[in-house]
Amino acid sequence: MDLGRFEAYRSWLYSAGIAILIAAWLLSGQFNGADSADGEAQASIAASSSAALGKVRVRTLLAEEVTRTIVVNGKTAPARVTELSAETDGRVVAIGAERGANVAKGTVIVRLDERDRNARLAEASATLKQREVEYEARKKLMSSSYVSEAQLQDGLARLEAARAELTRAELDLEYMLVRAPFDGAIQERSAEVGDFLKVGDPIGSFVDNRSIIVGASVSEFDAGFVRLDETASAKLATGEEVAGTIRYISPVADEATRTFAVELEVDNSDGSLRAGGSAELYIPAESIRAHRVSPSLLTLDDGGNVGIKIVNDANKVEFVVADIALSSNDGVWLAGLPESVTIITVGQGFVNAGAEVDAVLEDDVPTAVARTLPAESK
Repeated sequence: MDLGRFEAYRSWLYSAGIAILIAAWLLSGQFNGADSADGEAQASIAASSSAALGKVRVRTLLAEEVTRTIVVNGKTAPARVTELSAETDGRVVAIGAERGANVAKGTVIVRLDERDRNARLAEASATLKQREVEYEARKKLMSSSYVSEAQLQDGLARLEAARAELTRAELDLEYMLVRAPFDGAIQERSAEVGDFLKVGDPIGSFVDNRSIIVGASVSEFDAGFVRLDETASAKLATGEEVAGTIRYISPVADEATRTFAVELEVDNSDGSLRAGGSAELYIPAESIRAHRVSPSLLTLDDGGNVGIKIVNDANKVEFVVADIALSSNDGVWLAGLPESVTIITVGQGFVNAGAEVDAVLEDDVPTAVARTLPAESK
């Protein structure tokens, strides 16, 4: 092409060259954009994959040996309750103790009128002396064959009858005083001064409040771990905690509930404890291996069961129903877990059983530490 023709088409050639360069630049950007989009897509997949794997904080616990405690609800009662009744006839002439009074054994509660009791006692005593003299005389005469064997036995029978009459007179005089059968308190008193009582008429109820009984019922399973004379404790409705010994275990289960009655005897020498209230009985059972956890870590499953979430060797969440062996101020002790178990301490509410998680040990979590300012900046 000669110079003249080039000059004639120079503007067209420049335009074509520029168009080719622009096209090349655009095609270059499209391929680079596709590569970038592929990279972003891969990053997005990786991020979503990481987000799907829930992150939780965990703690590894080792089992310790503890004594399982049987906890049952019960109520307190006096150790003994007896109904006082008149043992002889007579009119009430004096009251020795009022309702609610604490009295010692032998204290007079009610006194009946004496009537002719002393006179009958004197008569019976004199009759006995007479029968003794008669019997001794017949024994001497029998040796001389003046009294037969039958007459001697008749004298012996009269003597024994006189002795029995004297005993009745002494008891009748003693029964005019109604006394406390043991140390305790008068719960109720129905007799008043002026009342005439016959044999068997009620006088009142008397309770032994020197010992308090905490009665409860334990299940068939737990009954096998309760032992007589074993030390146990109870928490009263007032908040007081008392200790005592197991004094009774029912040998036969209740037909309706299939439970066994248990009684804890607690010393109440000072009379400070009141009977008749509710209580919670704590009976030590067998020694088991358990883990101590905070109650705040317990959660519910879909069935409403209380339990705890753990992470197994495959980094998957498991829900274990809580078997609370012991509860204390330091936490609760759970039985039935593996000897070494990894429990979820943070995030258990956001993961479900069977889900794979990213478990982070508590020791690996950095703790914020307050920075101490220099003295000159304070």
